[in-house]
Amino acid sequence: MTTLALSSFTRRLRDSVEGEVMDDAFSRGRYATDASIYQIMPRAVVVPRTCDDVRNVISLAREEGVSVLPRGGGTSQCGQTVNDAVVIDCSKHLNRLIELDVEAGTCVVEPGIVLDELNRQLKPHGLWYPIDVSTASRATIGGMAGNNSCGGRSLRYGMMRDNVLAIDAFLADGSTARFAEAGVAGEPGFVADLLALGAREQAEIADRFPKVMRRVGGYNIDALVPNGTPANLSSLLVGSEGTLAWSDKITLKLSPLPVRKAMGVCHFPTFHAAMDVAQHIVKLDPVAVELVDRTMIELARGIDIFRPTIEKVVKGEPDALLLVDFAEDDWDENLRRLKQLHEVVGDLGFDWSRSGGHFGGVIEVNEPGLQTDLAEVRKSGLNIMMSMKQEGKPVSFVEDCAVELQDLAAYTAGLTEIFSKHGTRGTWYAHASVGCLHVRPVLNMRLEHDVKTMRAIAEEAFDLVRKYKGSHSGEHGDGIVRSEFNEKMFGARMMASFRQVKQAFDPDGVFNPGKIVDAPKMDDRSLFRFNQDYAVPEMATALDWSQWPGAGGGFQGAIEMCNNNGACRKLAGGAMCPSYRVTRDEVHLTRGRANSLRLAISGQLGPDALASDAMMETMKLCVGCKACQRECPTGVDMARMKVEVAAARVAKAGLSLRDRLVAHMPRYAPWLARIPWLANARDTVPGLAGLSETIAGLSSKRRLPKWRTDSYRHGNSAGPADGPPVILFGDTFNTWFDSENLRAARNVLAAGGFNVVSPLPEGSSRPPCCGRTYLASGLVDEARAEAKRLIAAYLPLVRAGAKIVGLEPSCLLTLRDELTAMKLGAEAQEIAVAAMMFEEFVVANADRFEFASLERKVLLHGHCHQKAHNVMSSVTDALKLVPGLKVEMVESSCCGMAGAFGYQAETYEVSKAMGELSLLPSVRAAESDTLIVADGTSCRHQIADGAHRDAVHVARVLEMAVADNREGTGS
Repeated sequence: MTTLALSSFTRRLRDSVEGEVMDDAFSRGRYATDASIYQIMPRAVVVPRTCDDVRNVISLAREEGVSVLPRGGGTSQCGQTVNDAVVIDCSKHLNRLIELDVEAGTCVVEPGIVLDELNRQLKPHGLWYPIDVSTASRATIGGMAGNNSCGGRSLRYGMMRDNVLAIDAFLADGSTARFAEAGVAGEPGFVADLLALGAREQAEIADRFPKVMRRVGGYNIDALVPNGTPANLSSLLVGSEGTLAWSDKITLKLSPLPVRKAMGVCHFPTFHAAMDVAQHIVKLDPVAVELVDRTMIELARGIDIFRPTIEKVVKGEPDALLLVDFAEDDWDENLRRLKQLHEVVGDLGFDWSRSGGHFGGVIEVNEPGLQTDLAEVRKSGLNIMMSMKQEGKPVSFVEDCAVELQDLAAYTAGLTEIFSKHGTRGTWYAHASVGCLHVRPVLNMRLEHDVKTMRAIAEEAFDLVRKYKGSHSGEHGDGIVRSEFNEKMFGARMMASFRQVKQAFDPDGVFNPGKIVDAPKMDDRSLFRFNQDYAVPEMATALDWSQWPGAGGGFQGAIEMCNNNGACRKLAGGAMCPSYRVTRDEVHLTRGRANSLRLAISGQLGPDALASDAMMETMKLCVGCKACQRECPTGVDMARMKVEVAAARVAKAGLSLRDRLVAHMPRYAPWLARIPWLANARDTVPGLAGLSETIAGLSSKRRLPKWRTDSYRHGNSAGPADGPPVILFGDTFNTWFDSENLRAARNVLAAGGFNVVSPLPEGSSRPPCCGRTYLASGLVDEARAEAKRLIAAYLPLVRAGAKIVGLEPSCLLTLRDELTAMKLGAEAQEIAVAAMMFEEFVVANADRFEFASLERKVLLHGHCHQKAHNVMSSVTDALKLVPGLKVEMVESSCCGMAGAFGYQAETYEVSKAMGELSLLPSVRAAESDTLIVADGTSCRHQIADGAHRDAVHVARVLEMAVADNREGTGS
């Protein structure tokens, strides 16, 4: 299709649908990849609002000879959700639970509903949908059905095809059809031919289909074989990868929600031993037996969010773990089976008292919270493996072959030999209970040599699978990476049957062509994300990216850490990604931004794309919360990348008035503080707020922070002169707007016997600054200058043993994070090591403080950066030092203010919506005498504006309870 014809087509699309139609390069680029190695630029992207939108798109596409690609979470690992087609993203609007029959244990859903969201709605009824895939936080039911997903509990609950009762679908010719038990009303006319195919090919199917549970390759034509009961025709659509029809409504079989489970973590000295023992453990009838190998253990130990869990459940240095779950209704039965698990492992020769090849045993994990944390580690296996900071990454192409359990040890040994033969190694994890292990050899897909190695390994691995009569596609589907091998694994006659199915449903090839049948070569580099022409030219960068490989001093490698697995699409838990939780748009997602950055720096979005208007729009709703830095298992730090993009933009286009006002606040603040009546006029003189919105883009709906005459004075000291010195870092916001917080912190620290100082740079009366406002505006050189002032003022005391204690999370934690990326050398690292949040310091020196009882309830909101740097536990621990306080934590994402973000006219509504996700409703629901506590300046302002409650800093709460409230000499 020519550019002109494509433009005409997208115009017709816009005229025919209520939803969004996108055909610009940035938008199409965000949908050009999934979690596989492939990239194909789509013709256009449609985000339908209604099912009629979908039907209209299919009709227009058929008329124009354009293919259609159904897409949910876009997390496919084999290339199922990329194609030269119109992408229809059902996840934003078509995501309802339509019907629920609690008594029958069934429900009807739209294809875009996310599994976790469905289970949240089912939980009050004691039900759940048990196909618990590791991507449950973003996997849509439509995508799971298309993929015939399995999950970790398939040993007990089966696969998607076992739990889908019916599918109402749109066919390529525009008609609707119902696929359920054969013979029901609404089934299409070609069903008779398909049933005849099943009868005709019964012997061939029995001979060629693997006898393992985990078989998702090809079409499920075994469902057509006569067996005395009506065929469930929905099984044909399950696992069809969007190649046959659009699933409009899906009827699911639900299961009772398990009450409680027991878990045993089995330790083994060798990988082979774990594989051999799995077949014996399965005889205890667990619901799951999941593998974690040494590589995954070591990588997880290096990831902040997972390290505490690993330390609690891993004993010694095992080569492999098997996580065994029992979830019977009778708790005593779970404990009996757990006891039997100890006996099985012991009887096979493994014991904590033995050494060498017999060291091992079982660690019991029965605390629900720790079970959840450990399950999250396992579910994040893919991303943990992909966290390697090198150009070579574990590559998905033979990762989910399945064999019988008795063959598992021999199969894994054979596959390891194949990897070794080709000079690489594999990383192993997942479903030992059903003989389906995820294994990915480490390869660099930019290198022709490694591409050839991938082909050779695939050929030999699938030969090995055939030897053991296993399945070459046991969970993640066929897509591009495995479809070409279907004929090798199933035979030519079976492939002819598969083509007959495709022809019956979709004779014109409208739906997702090239998958399952008539596929391209898996190693066609023109289809790769890193194709033969992929190159990133060298570029100058403002920050230090040397932890990663590639151009821009490692900026390229940092961007390419995103593997598109979509963990940032989760809708609850943690803080990532607040903008996506509000808009549900791919552009406002860590993954979407990372894809745009990768395409921009590699020249695929045109010249100077990194500093373009489209890139600014891509980054506009990133609040810099840093949740992705911690919660993305590959550590994609979009907040830091946004600074780099802002620096490029400033170099090209300069600063707006608003950016100047925000950036330079630390330098003009001392002057405005002298004339607060004038500085505050914007919010006191009628009309000025509206004028500020017109001139500077500051929302007239927000009141700005109030300038005060009683700002905090630096340069003085408090507490005993002979006490241990501590530097109280007075950030810009607490110094000039909330000085009572610094006074409270000073008083608490002094009461602990510390000599509290706030040094000024030599020859200056202006306090040190971390440079945060300059970083947010892209003025990295100015931020570096501020950082140098701070280092000069603080380093002598730091070298004498003093800690730097700060109150504002975004500022203090800048000293730990961005300061070390500003190319300031070893001195910056010294400052970073010494920097502590106020609560961390108090908890670390708890024996020096005495707090009186406060009989109060506390509702605590954590700042995003506190969560990202894993310091929230110190906040709760500090409050626990005060007898009588009853602390409740708000389960919240970003408050929505995020520095200047909440004051911007164009982001004000999104800012409010972020706050309304959970924080503001929780504050409104709190009793009137409950203390609302939030360390972040922005957080307190959002609470005041949105819930009309005053929130206080932890320092002020502790000050209330200080038994000996000594007055210092500072002010």
